[in-house]
Amino acid sequence: MAEIRFEDFANQWHAAVTGRLSDNTRVKYRRYLDKQLIPRWGDWPMIGIFNSHFDIETWVTHLHGEYEDSSVASYFGCFSTIMNAAVKARVIPANPCSGIRVTGGEWESEKFVATPLQVLRASMRLYENELGLSGLLFGLLNAYTGGRWGELAGQTRPEYDEVKKAIAVFEPLKEIDGRLFKSGADVTERTDPLLTTARRSRRSKRNARTKSPAGERWVPLPPSIAAIYELFLATRPSESFVFTSLHGKPWYRSNFRQRFWRPAWDGVDADKPSSKRYVPAIMSGFRFHEGRHTHATWLTEDGIPEVARRGRLGHKVKGMGRVYDHVTPEMERQILAALEERWIASVLALEEDERQKLLGRVPVIRDTIKKAQQEAAMLAAKLVGGERFSQISPTGTLGGESSGGRDAS
Repeated sequence: MAEIRFEDFANQWHAAVTGRLSDNTRVKYRRYLDKQLIPRWGDWPMIGIFNSHFDIETWVTHLHGEYEDSSVASYFGCFSTIMNAAVKARVIPANPCSGIRVTGGEWESEKFVATPLQVLRASMRLYENELGLSGLLFGLLNAYTGGRWGELAGQTRPEYDEVKKAIAVFEPLKEIDGRLFKSGADVTERTDPLLTTARRSRRSKRNARTKSPAGERWVPLPPSIAAIYELFLATRPSESFVFTSLHGKPWYRSNFRQRFWRPAWDGVDADKPSSKRYVPAIMSGFRFHEGRHTHATWLTEDGIPEVARRGRLGHKVKGMGRVYDHVTPEMERQILAALEERWIASVLALEEDERQKLLGRVPVIRDTIKKAQQEAAMLAAKLVGGERFSQISPTGTLGGESSGGRDAS
């Protein structure tokens, strides 16, 4: 049994575990096998791999020369899992991957955090680059909800609660082997999400779920962004995806990224100011997933408790916090108030022509911004008055006494 070829054993293992894997994981493991593991180890007998620790070390080193650390960890993790299965099947006595360090841990890819103004300007570029209000909203939701790609790209009209002013995250859009799935059904070529009451198999239900049970949640929107969302929903068919390609079909992540997201953040010919196409970068390299990091960072800066941050992002609460910590309505109000404040500040920070252009596109926020401008003007007047006042009287009283007891007039 120890002389069985790696390819044969790996295929047996894959067939054995397939039934309990999600479609996405099944396809991912198959891709790792076909792309990396079988070409490298396929003809090796399992006992030969067990006795070849340094060959495995050399292979990992070569992988680092060609791939990002995350990819190396994925390939090696799958390989080690198969070796563990071989140990349990009594094919080899121990896992030869044990003790091999995959990454040094000294370098981590840089994580970008955008400001509200940068998010707004990038979202306005999405509007201008063919996507209209759909693009503006998608860019804003990225940073103001912290939703994952599939959680936002898979939103449908029925998944918005107008009372809660919240989007539902229960059945995200999933890309599996080049096809798009929603609610366990293939929606690649469809313009509607196939929301039916028909029974689905247990497997379909499993493949429709979020990344983890903690990921199932309602995500309330800040008031102004909820108003824009409802304005846009009024233009969408009752049983449709909220965000679609220009052909009305659900988005492929790579297509959206290359055609719209990268130009919005990276600019166009950003290193060639003399180019006729020149558009400066806002934050070159900012990825969609970094909107999630941005959202988490904003909440931390605003003093939101960890349990509320994790709940909003769909993360499991660690340790005993799962038992004793709970998200309260007051915490949710704090989150929405903090996000609304950031949003309003970003609109006020725009240049006047930019702001008027935005308000012309989303007139539902005019009153909110007008009120914020008036409050800012009143505050500025008070501050200016306070400065003049302190110059007249060190003690802050008109015609009062100075610290020496004499009349300051």
